[in-house]
Amino acid sequence: MRVLGVTKYPLADPSTLLFSPRMQGNPRPSFQPAEAGAVLAGTVGVCGGAGALVGWAAGNTGYGALAGVVIGLPAGVFAVYRRFKGYFS
Repeated sequence: MRVLGVTKYPLADPSTLLFSPRMQGNPRPSFQPAEAGAVLAGTVGVCGGAGALVGWAAGNTGYGALAGVVIGLPAGVFAVYRRFKGYFS
């Protein structure tokens, strides 16, 4: 027990006051831009490939791939949002 002036305070040890586990906040997980880019590119690639297959079956692979990429861009943004939802709030 330390004597501080005229009062006696049993928890006056600086390490218990500053670094108490009860006072520490929860650490936020770090955002990983490389993983977000991989999720986005993967989703756009899968949608583009699926569109190319549908276009190949319909007779024009290029238009199918283009349509797949156009659909894949918002789908990729949504996939990144769903994956990293806790980081943005």
